[in-house]
Amino acid sequence: MKLSGWTSTLILILSFSVIVLAKEKETSGQNVDSGSFGVFIKGQRVGTEKFSITQNGNGSVIRSEFKAEGAAGQALQNSELQLAANGEIRRYEWKEESPGKATSLVVPNDQFLTQKWTAGPDDKPQEQPYLLPAATSILDDYFFVHREILAWKYLGGACSKEKEGLRCPKAQFGTMNPRQHSSAPATMEYLGREKVKIHDAEQELNKLELKSDAGSWLIWLDEKFKMLRITIPAEGTEVVRD
Repeated sequence: MKLSGWTSTLILILSFSVIVLAKEKETSGQNVDSGSFGVFIKGQRVGTEKFSITQNGNGSVIRSEFKAEGAAGQALQNSELQLAANGEIRRYEWKEESPGKATSLVVPNDQFLTQKWTAGPDDKPQEQPYLLPAATSILDDYFFVHREILAWKYLGGACSKEKEGLRCPKAQFGTMNPRQHSSAPATMEYLGREKVKIHDAEQELNKLELKSDAGSWLIWLDEKFKMLRITIPAEGTEVVRD
């Protein structure tokens, strides 16, 4: 049995299209997930990401604001990812609010993607084409909610539910990191269930591993497939839902 239909609480999952798991009637701008993630490096909180994921008949919108604090002061940036009903990229926009004013925009152009960006309001705009389809997954720096979207895509497209639990073979995805002006393949694999302590409460969660040229990321999702935790072991980084 495929994942669609085996939960009545999660409204959206991506099989790189929007898959409605719940049997509830679709409404305009329905909230699928929202909240915030705390970002910790070696145990010290260094930033917060506030995010929301909404769905309507035309697709989904993923909005995120990342605020970092450090010795140089506060840094603030935000992004908006628009996906069509089939899960393809319609538009991805990133803006730096402080300390700089950089911008970036990714849109489909014919069969491929194009990125336009500026380093500041007085700088000349630059443009770069990518031989990537609109079905590519955006995994930008600092926006951890993008990893939740990829996890939904993987679970909806690769997994099935058996009597003994989830059956999920490893799957490969094409990804793009607009901030790095780069693209790379990534793989995701289901590692089973694991008991994890979140905010001093132990929970049994679904564990995934995301691998790419950037390294290995471990991701934990709850029963509703909401992402609760990420660790990047090589960097000593932990991301936890507040």
